[in-house]
Amino acid sequence: MAHLQKRGPELLEATVKAESNTALRPPIKRTQQGFSLIEVMISMAILVIGLLSLLSVFGIAMAATQTSQENATAKQLANEALEGILTARETANIGWTQLNNTGSGGIFLPGFNPIWNPGLDGIIDTADDAASGFQTLELPGPNGIFANNCSPPAAGPDTCLPLTNFQRQIQILPVIPAGGGPPIATLRQVIITVQYTTPQLRFPKQYVLSTFISPYR
Repeated sequence: MAHLQKRGPELLEATVKAESNTALRPPIKRTQQGFSLIEVMISMAILVIGLLSLLSVFGIAMAATQTSQENATAKQLANEALEGILTARETANIGWTQLNNTGSGGIFLPGFNPIWNPGLDGIIDTADDAASGFQTLELPGPNGIFANNCSPPAAGPDTCLPLTNFQRQIQILPVIPAGGGPPIATLRQVIITVQYTTPQLRFPKQYVLSTFISPYR
């Protein structure tokens, strides 16, 4: 608002005072605001929980991959033992009486035994296997081709893994008829159990293969 001051015949200069009208000013919006310390801590806690969950998923996936490989090896070892028994029967290397556990007059060791290489008789899990040393799993080198440098041990690209964490049991049992009575003389049950351990497992895991065998080729 302007005010004129007059002193006598002279007109003095006017002083102008601007009055601000806050009602006409547009409101100032505070859109840029910082985070409080509590909000930052909560965000960090959520991030840490998410990362830990992701790491646990990776751990489970790696353990499942290793267990799958070990289970495939156990299956192979069980089939190998069964094929050895059938081959011995087919080639008449052993008779029907010998095709039994040692406690029943046969040649196959009872209980769980290490995975040895076959002995001089060429039959798995018999008394002469221990002198042949541990069986080794051979994995091909970077080129994907087997160099056969594990048996006998020699320098080469293949990876040699001794099967020291595996054990195998061969049970040969008589078969009792469904209605009872004496065992069937020309039929026996063969149960092959391969047991193995891994760092991820608290208890041993087993693979079981069961079948029947007769003296007939």
